Amino acid sequence: MVAHNQVAADNAISTAAESRRRPEPSSSSSSSSSSSSSSSPSPAAPAAPARPRPCPAAPAPAPGDTHFRTFRSHAEYRRITRASALLDACGFYWGPLSVHGAHERLRAEPVGTFLVRDSRQRNCFFALSVKMASGPTSIRVHFQAGRFHLDGSRESFDCLFELLEHYVAAPRRMLGAPLRQRRVRPLQELCRQRIVATVGRENLARIPLNPVLRDYLRSFPFQI
Repeated sequence: MVAHNQVAADNAISTAAESRRRPEPSSSSSSSSSSSSSSSPSPAAPAAPARPRPCPAAPAPAPGDTHFRTFRSHAEYRRITRASALLDACGFYWGPLSVHGAHERLRAEPVGTFLVRDSRQRNCFFALSVKMASGPTSIRVHFQAGRFHLDGSRESFDCLFELLEHYVAAPRRMLGAPLRQRRVRPLQELCRQRIVATVGRENLARIPLNPVLRDYLRSFPFQI
């Protein structure tokens, strides 16, 4: 049974090969043949092979499908935008760093060392990771009604960096020194921090400086 099928298959292959090798009839012979047998219907032309259909494109993401919730007002948008700009300038904002990555970086640091990173929670913008006496931990920074507060705390602040300054200067000193991505800070940043600490950010406009230097002081008027 297997041999018979193999022979039949071989014959079919050889027949197909002979038909492919058989020369096509010339145009003259085909025209004479068609004139001699005009009464017989002409054979139908072979159908063109079907073209493959392109795969449908993936649906575009719906507008507003982001990690963050929609702002309730333009004032909220301005405060988050300002906080993001200040974070980019502070040096201790680590962006989308994971919880595990933040804790690994803080594990060998002194107690009180902290950093700010993006929160993985859909209802939070930022998270604060800090080295406690028991080890590194992370606290969500909530933004509600236009103010920032730590998870579990009732104290709220207009600015994220006012919140950080508060916990740095608090009697219990929950926060110490920030963990910066660059260990060596530029001299101009150190001078700015010293001026702000000496004069106070509410008095920066009274310092007789040219507009360029005054704008530089105002770009980050915090003591962190």
